[in-house]
Amino acid sequence: MLQAPIDCARAETPEDWLTRHGGEAPVLLYCPAALMARHDRFRRGFPGAVTYAVKANPDPAVIAALVQGGMTAFDVASPAEMALVRAISAEAVLHYHNPVRSRGEIAAGIAAGVASWSVDDAGELDKLVACGVAPGTEIAVRLKLPVAGAAYDFGAKFGADPALAQQLLTRAAKAGFKVSMTFHVGTQCTDPGAWVAYMQACARVARAAGVRLARLNVGGGFPSGRDGGAPALEPIFAAIAAGRDAFDTPSELACEPGRALVADAMAYAVRVKARRGAALYLGDGIYGGLSECPSIGVPRVDLVADDRRAAAAPRAFALWGPTCDSLDRLPGETALPGNVAEGDWLLFRSAGAYLVGVTTCFNGYGTYDRAEVERLWTDPSRSLG
Repeated sequence: MLQAPIDCARAETPEDWLTRHGGEAPVLLYCPAALMARHDRFRRGFPGAVTYAVKANPDPAVIAALVQGGMTAFDVASPAEMALVRAISAEAVLHYHNPVRSRGEIAAGIAAGVASWSVDDAGELDKLVACGVAPGTEIAVRLKLPVAGAAYDFGAKFGADPALAQQLLTRAAKAGFKVSMTFHVGTQCTDPGAWVAYMQACARVARAAGVRLARLNVGGGFPSGRDGGAPALEPIFAAIAAGRDAFDTPSELACEPGRALVADAMAYAVRVKARRGAALYLGDGIYGGLSECPSIGVPRVDLVADDRRAAAAPRAFALWGPTCDSLDRLPGETALPGNVAEGDWLLFRSAGAYLVGVTTCFNGYGTYDRAEVERLWTDPSRSLG
């Protein structure tokens, strides 16, 4: 659900904005400077081309900011995402790496000038040929492995095992396509070894197929700072750079981060509607802006007291959403100051990924305000670049 920024002065921090403007609706607080800092960190550190996975946050303001900051390529998963990017940048390079497409979607991708298509199945490769994807276009074979280290695994839905990947590479090369490989280590992966294991497997598959990869796209999965700290990206970048040694002739590298680029550029403020002992009832929940919590856990949550009172010792609280569904509860218990009260705000950090575009309006909830802030932390020395 895309919404325009509300009409108010920009605030220095989320706490400043909430103190000045209050209100009842949840507020998504966006810091453009944090987005640009993270983009710059990827461009400086990753040893190849950096693209953006639009699904993570399809807000046109985010896409436009990345384009202005030098982003030239985007991973799109549907014709709607192609149109979104094309409306902002006619020259952007499009990677259509959702590996299952209807024939109509393939036609839309051809019309939009998609430069790279992923495949993980022989039938899908045949479909691209039959629909007229031109020889010389990049076909990236998507590999899957039983590699641990992520919050959840994408291989359950997409990806070819090494034997099938080898067959697909051979067939794509014989059909005249420029062959590459791609993979996704899984969401919020913190283990650099996961990328290395995939890269080594890609090298073995390409060698067995007798092809030289035009490019190796190491996908997404890079972590965001959901615990409130800056994620350890540099060890992953270094491992990927070293992983190229597995190839007889190193290929160009590309990555497609989504969460790691945008999550830490936003925070989400939700008001406490009621307190019942150790249970807090909030103005939003799992059907709205907190929809990721059941699958990936609750990020760092800070209290912004309505009257600026000093925080008491922490205690564990159950957090309930506002709908009439008893499933509308955040998982586990969340430690917060024991004097949290009705009217206070809970500030959920690392909220920029999978909130815009995923939020529903179940029970009439799900709408939120938008605002910009100059920085996301009250402590000016804190950085999530």
